[in-house]
Amino acid sequence: MHRRPAFYLLAFLALAGGSRAGVLPDDRGDVMYHSYVGGGVEIDGPSVLVRKKVGSNFSFVGNYYVDYVSSASIDVVTQASPYTEQRNQWSLGMDYLRGNTTMSVNYTNSEESDFDAKTFGFAVSQDLFGDLTTLTLSYAYGDDLVRRSDDPTFQEPATRQMYGIGVTQILTRDLIATLNFETATDEGYLNNPYRSVRYLDPGSPLGYSWEPEVYPHTRTSNALGIRARYYLPYRAAVELEVRGYTDTWDIDGLMGAIMYVHPYGPWTFTAKYRYHGQNSAHFYRDIFLRPQATNFRGRDKELSELYSNTYSIRASYQFIDENKGWNFVKKGTVTAAYDRLDIKYPDFTNLLTGGYYVLDANVVQLFVSFWY
Repeated sequence: MHRRPAFYLLAFLALAGGSRAGVLPDDRGDVMYHSYVGGGVEIDGPSVLVRKKVGSNFSFVGNYYVDYVSSASIDVVTQASPYTEQRNQWSLGMDYLRGNTTMSVNYTNSEESDFDAKTFGFAVSQDLFGDLTTLTLSYAYGDDLVRRSDDPTFQEPATRQMYGIGVTQILTRDLIATLNFETATDEGYLNNPYRSVRYLDPGSPLGYSWEPEVYPHTRTSNALGIRARYYLPYRAAVELEVRGYTDTWDIDGLMGAIMYVHPYGPWTFTAKYRYHGQNSAHFYRDIFLRPQATNFRGRDKELSELYSNTYSIRASYQFIDENKGWNFVKKGTVTAAYDRLDIKYPDFTNLLTGGYYVLDANVVQLFVSFWY
């Protein structure tokens, strides 16, 4: 089971920022291979996306995404056996354009051996003040079912609701900025059924024993972010982003990123640095003093204090010129992207070494895109 909050965030952001009011997305198709290797986890698989306009008012999109997962992560190694599984995800969406208003709907379905997730979403964007300002409102609803592969009778539901408001403003000929506010509410079974917490046990040869995690059944989070992009005279651009996060589990986080985009002939190069830091949830402990020490107990390293640095590079080559085309294809690009992720968990002990845990991961994406 590899539940990842990124799934919900991506589904939500696809609605919140997937289209600009007054303009439908271009017809295109993408074929991608992705790979993640880090922390004892290997994830890879293909993805296919197709988007097509129908008339001048509608645009439809479909996506199929597969993860092949092999996990011997620190949680698995210390508490369970390594496992392999497959996650299949597909999504359908539609944009409807009327004047300066774009309405979008989206449905995403993800299935694993022990976890199903369905997300429904809606967004509306409106251009204002001579198309210099775009206001976007969005809503998404997630319906999850958590299971255990070793207990067919175990089934627990969880629901998620996400609300967003964003304002994009053209400030000058070269500067555009976006301000986003997002709030989310989660209810139901919110933890991993396989994970346990440690507590001190003088009678154990290790000095500690294990008991199941117990999470609160509700969570509300709020995030405020601003992103600004400045276009340089030689068609390059620099982008800055800052985002703050807080929730009712007492986690406060801060993210900052800087990106530089540089075109050179048929090539486009991108370099990005991203920092993220957060404190721990109020019920998180690396080790508890006794069994059932508190009403809620968690030892998920993603709820602990952490600091991450991500270094990204991307190169895109346009092999079909948009001025010449190729049969029905107007433009074609091939892109390679590499991310290096370094995360430090100063309050999460690596039980294999005795020191605090450090995760290093490499993420690779290769994809071909066609516009038609």
